[in-house]
Amino acid sequence: MEREERTPAFEPFPMKGGDGPYSYTHNSSYQKSGVEGARTLIFEGIANKLDIKKLFVESSMKFNVADLGCSVGPNTFIAAENIIDSVKHKCKLIGLDPSILEFQVFFNDHTSNDFNMLFKSLPLNKPYYAAGMPGSFHSRLFPKASLHFIHCSYALQWLSQVPKEVLDKDSPSWNKGRIYYSIDAPNPVLDAYRSQFAKDIEVFLNTRAIELVHGGLMAILLPSSSAGSGKGLLAFSEFVGSALMDMANLGLISEEKVDVFNLPIHNPTSEELEELIKRS
Repeated sequence: MEREERTPAFEPFPMKGGDGPYSYTHNSSYQKSGVEGARTLIFEGIANKLDIKKLFVESSMKFNVADLGCSVGPNTFIAAENIIDSVKHKCKLIGLDPSILEFQVFFNDHTSNDFNMLFKSLPLNKPYYAAGMPGSFHSRLFPKASLHFIHCSYALQWLSQVPKEVLDKDSPSWNKGRIYYSIDAPNPVLDAYRSQFAKDIEVFLNTRAIELVHGGLMAILLPSSSAGSGKGLLAFSEFVGSALMDMANLGLISEEKVDVFNLPIHNPTSEELEELIKRS
């Protein structure tokens, strides 16, 4: 019997739950446009690369989909239906009846995610069975070879933790007075973020390779930065960081609190991400 591995602890950064004016539900139009824009790419990927006949034989007419970092909707439902519609279309192309295929969609996010809101928002006539899978996608989530399609959009840029080096006063990466690697941040700060992202993406890809069936597909959608310095990310961070320092100068908060607050996000360049994928 295999020894069960302990799931490592990760810092949870869930989106704002509920249905209020500041909730993710009402403030995710940017992410929605990305999910809708990726529809054609997913459609083409499934049409050209998914071996439906082989999966039919090996999966007993069941097709499992996982959306990692799903938050509370509605974008996750759009993604799920895009995938299912594409699979049904592929079935028709090769002369198979898609109605004999049953779909199971696993919605994954941190345990502190508002799953109540997620399931209350499920479409009434959804063409799939729905289940929640709480936990960090920076670790194993599913049994071996249990998923046919993995989807992850606007989530993988969130790091498993803030790089420890940027909080260490004795490190050249100490990010004093800033909340991110802004334009004036020293290069070691950016290097620390890149290093943490590289570790996270390696774990993510290796664990997904175990969970995905042979011949299954995965779609990743995440924001990226332009080639070059890579420091032109999240312009609002400089504004927020400056505002926090002004508050510290006025004595409203301590400067130490600003120094230990860093955004756990890294938007890689396309070249950086491509190299990390090849390495894995």
